[in-house]
Amino acid sequence: MQRRQFVRSVVAGGSALWLPRGVQALSSRRASFLIPMDEGQTDHLKAYGVVFRALERGDRSEWLLNFRGGSFLVPAAEGIQRDATLSGVTLESASDTAVAELRGSLQNGNMDAVPLEKAPKMAVYTPPNTAPWDDAVTMALEYSGIRYDRVWDPEVIGNRFATYDWLHLHHEDFTGQFLKFVLNYSGSPWLQSMMELNRTTANQLGFKDVPAAKRAVAQRIAAFVDRGGFLFAMCTATETLDLALASADVDIAAAYADGTPMDANASSRMQWDAALAFQGAVLEQSPSLAVFSDIDGHQVNGVARQPLGAFTLFNFSAKIDPVATMLVQNHRQVIPDFYGLTTSFQRERLKPDVIVLADEPGAPWAKYIHGSHGKGTWTFYGGHDPEDAQHAIGDAPTDLALYPHSPGYRLILNNVLFPAAKKKELKT
Repeated sequence: MQRRQFVRSVVAGGSALWLPRGVQALSSRRASFLIPMDEGQTDHLKAYGVVFRALERGDRSEWLLNFRGGSFLVPAAEGIQRDATLSGVTLESASDTAVAELRGSLQNGNMDAVPLEKAPKMAVYTPPNTAPWDDAVTMALEYSGIRYDRVWDPEVIGNRFATYDWLHLHHEDFTGQFLKFVLNYSGSPWLQSMMELNRTTANQLGFKDVPAAKRAVAQRIAAFVDRGGFLFAMCTATETLDLALASADVDIAAAYADGTPMDANASSRMQWDAALAFQGAVLEQSPSLAVFSDIDGHQVNGVARQPLGAFTLFNFSAKIDPVATMLVQNHRQVIPDFYGLTTSFQRERLKPDVIVLADEPGAPWAKYIHGSHGKGTWTFYGGHDPEDAQHAIGDAPTDLALYPHSPGYRLILNNVLFPAAKKKELKT
């Protein structure tokens, strides 16, 4: 379903404030549970896992937008209570009277309730070998207890990931330049292993080189979104995915491989109609800088690296734009920024229909953006690890048990639950 159709379907029934079947069935016998997502929650991140597993069991739930940090209303099922207790997640009993009063309060002000109907089938794009860095999304999924499958180039090229609803990309380079790590890590065994695996896989899949294989992978991923998939990407995957999609007539990796400057006219030959989020970017011409283009506002490895500040979540209308509202639910509106090889997105490089979800006030870049492509949607979140602003290769992974209230990680998990609200199209 296209994003605008989804918005219409939610808004059309918005004033009725949909009541889950489980709550209807239980309303005469027992209370519902409220999972608070404000300061009253003992573990914000694991709360998402409790809701996700409830959906897997068939317990339809509600996301209470802009109510107590984006709380959840769930049936008073024993399985939910047991799961929350084992996970250390706060539940509050809500009587039928309290639920009725809650629904009345949601009618007023910028709040609404959105049904969560079915847990999405999750996939994370990641190579089979272990890289010397962590992935914030897989850590968030594992900490919260949300199951996912791993897919990589063979599965994507073979369209064996078409059964998934949600796909995550993180620290990848879809331009085939191996993140330009050879500039600083040329003798590292892990880099040699990465390059060999990619080259062997590209050959096995019938491509002439890694850039050609990665461009084809990017095109398959865009097709996944076009068919109705939900894409969530962070760090370099955001920028390099679009560069690969737009580079049909440009061999971006050639200058890097040859050690010579890029053709000065290469940027003008990019085909931005094929890209998801960006347009008009200028490619980095120097093969000696670990920079891809001018899309990233912070240029962490460039000559004009920008300092970190803090980004602010936008306030959207819950009743008119529930999609954007779901994606920014949080108990904090201002969040400390964090670096990645791609940290932010220059506003002048965004396509006109891109929705900015968060930015640094006064800065020329956005941090968190969203948009539609065909029947599906994509969301890009700049940076590498929300709780490790300066994370470097080889650093120990973040222990999320130390950050159960992380507002930066909550944005990741908003994207995990967002597809559960997808409406099924009626057959006519």
